[in-house]
Amino acid sequence: MRTLMLASLDGDAAAYRQLLSELTRYLRPYFARRLSPAHASHAEDLVQDTLLAVHTRRMTYDRARPFTAWLHAVAHHKFVDHVRRHAIRPTVPLEDDAPVFAADDSANAADRLDVDAVLSDVSPRTADLIRQTRLEGASIAEAAARHGMTETAAKVSIHRGLKALMARFAGGEK
Repeated sequence: MRTLMLASLDGDAAAYRQLLSELTRYLRPYFARRLSPAHASHAEDLVQDTLLAVHTRRMTYDRARPFTAWLHAVAHHKFVDHVRRHAIRPTVPLEDDAPVFAADDSANAADRLDVDAVLSDVSPRTADLIRQTRLEGASIAEAAARHGMTETAAKVSIHRGLKALMARFAGGEK
C-alpha cells in the first residue's frame, strides 16, 4: 500500500483508485473487529470516514515513514470519534427532573444568617445592593434599576459598604 500511496502522491490517478480500493478491503475487518455486535453496522461508515480523512490529509503523510502506521493513526482517530459520538449517556426525562435539580438549602441556613448579620452593619439599601450583585449574580445595572438609582451611585454605595465591612473585620473603624 505504501508504493500505491507514494505513486498517488506523485499524481498517478490509477494508483490512487487502487489504493482506495485496497484500503476499503483492509479497513472493513479492521473496524469490524473493534466494534461491538450492536454497532457492527457502523463499520462501513467508519471506512468511508477514514477514506475521506486519508484523502483530505494525504499531504501530511511522511514519505520516509511506514504507510500503515500513518493509516492506523488516522483510522484510530476516526474510531475514537465514533465511540465518543455514540457513547451511552444517561438521560433523565424532563418530567423526572425535580429530584435532579432540587436544592437542599438546610446546610446554607447558617451561612445566610451570618451574611444577614454582617450586612446589618450597612444601610438596608447598600446591603440589598451587595446581596444582589455579589451573592445573587445580578449586574450593577440591574441592581441599580431595582433601586431607582444610577449605576455610578450603585457602584459607589457598594464600594463604600464593602469598605466599611472590611474595616469592621480588620479591626478598624467604619
